[in-house]
Amino acid sequence: MQVDIATKSEPQRDKLRQSIKVSTEGEVAAREADLDRANFYATLGALLAAPASEEHCAVLRDLPPIENPETSLEIAWTLVRAAALKNSTEQIDDEYHELFIGVGRGIVVPYGSWHMTGFLMEKPLGALRADLRRLGFERSDGVMESEDHIASLCQAMSEIILAEEIDFDTEKAFFNDHIAPWAEDFFRLVGDTSVAAFYRAVAQLGQSFIEVEKKYLGMAV
Repeated sequence: MQVDIATKSEPQRDKLRQSIKVSTEGEVAAREADLDRANFYATLGALLAAPASEEHCAVLRDLPPIENPETSLEIAWTLVRAAALKNSTEQIDDEYHELFIGVGRGIVVPYGSWHMTGFLMEKPLGALRADLRRLGFERSDGVMESEDHIASLCQAMSEIILAEEIDFDTEKAFFNDHIAPWAEDFFRLVGDTSVAAFYRAVAQLGQSFIEVEKKYLGMAV
């Protein structure tokens, strides 16, 4: 399943998607850590775009353990590492399909329009598409999923943070308009399902990060 949206910095996005870097809450909150924030979004996007690959799981399993995790992000990273150690890629693949794809529809719908209006392909998606066009994003050929998929939005946010021509106010507006209204609820729903195991940990990571982002974007000037 693909949800990629192409931009002029395709090689950089691919590089980010292939890397997983632990960022603590303090690092994410700092303005100079924009590269860490972009990497964090790219990591979430890669983990949510498709079942976590063996490559991703291997990187997660090899992460050095965080001694005495205290912040929500540190605890979430610890849980993701443990989930990667405990679950096989076959189990993760089955879980992903049951959660997000299903027969007709998965247990949790990963599209923003659904969470904001109760329907797919509604006005929030049209507004998102207009903003993406204005920012220079284009759909990749052959992509079937709509742009308001949680993974696509995370990948777009990563690009927006890295783009020198996009100012901070635009970055903040994109987050507030297209991610903040629903992402925490989405991650909470994933974490609450009995099916979730590996993706319960990913959901906790996502929910913790969105909470930190709200604080950071609300305080940064």
